[in-house]
Amino acid sequence: GALTNLACEETAEILGQHDGLLDVLAEVSTSDGSDDVQKRAALALTKIANSITSKMPCHETLLSSMVKTASSIKCCTNVAAVLRSKARIMENRFSMARHPNLLETLAEISTSDQSNDKDKDNAMRAIMHLTNENANRKMMANKSILDALVNAASLSCVTHENEVIRDSAITAIERLATDVSNRRIMAMHDGLLVAIAKAIEREAKAE
Repeated sequence: GALTNLACEETAEILGQHDGLLDVLAEVSTSDGSDDVQKRAALALTKIANSITSKMPCHETLLSSMVKTASSIKCCTNVAAVLRSKARIMENRFSMARHPNLLETLAEISTSDQSNDKDKDNAMRAIMHLTNENANRKMMANKSILDALVNAASLSCVTHENEVIRDSAITAIERLATDVSNRRIMAMHDGLLVAIAKAIEREAKAE
C-alpha cells in the first residue's frame, strides 16, 4: 500500500532504480499467498511503470518485471494496459520487441481463455503498435505472433470488443506484410490467408 501511494511521475525513476525493488514487486505479484497483496504489488509496479521511459537505466528491468507479473492471471489486466501504453511511444518499440519473452507474453495474453476481452484488446493493440516500427517487422513474423494474429483476425464479432481486437490484428498483419521477406512465411502460416480473405470479403460487403 505504501509503495502504491509513493509511486508517481516524480518518484518513478528513483523507485525503479532502487536495487531489487521491481524484481520484488514482480515476485510478490505472482507468488504471495494473499490475492490482495498480489494485486497491490501489481498496482504499485504498474504505477511505477507508467512513468518510466526507455531512456532510464531501469527500463529493461521494468520490462522483465512486467513480463513476470503477466504470468499471474489476476494481474495481467494491469500489465497488458501498461505494455499497450508503452508500445504507443515510438522510442520504446525497438527495445520492447527485443526484450526476452515480451512478444510471447503479449501473444499469450491475447489468446488465453483466462484473459478477458479488455486484456486481449490491450495485448493485441500493443502488438499492433510494435509492428509500426519498421525494424521490428521481420522478427515479429514468428510463430507465436502469427498464431495470435490469426486467432484474433478470425474472431466472430459478436461484441464490439471482438471487432476492435480483430481490426487491430488485421492492421498488424498488413504492416508485417509490407516487409517483402515476410510474405512467404506469412503465406505458409496456417489460417493466415483465410483470415485475410475473410477481411477482404467483409470490406467488400461494407462498400
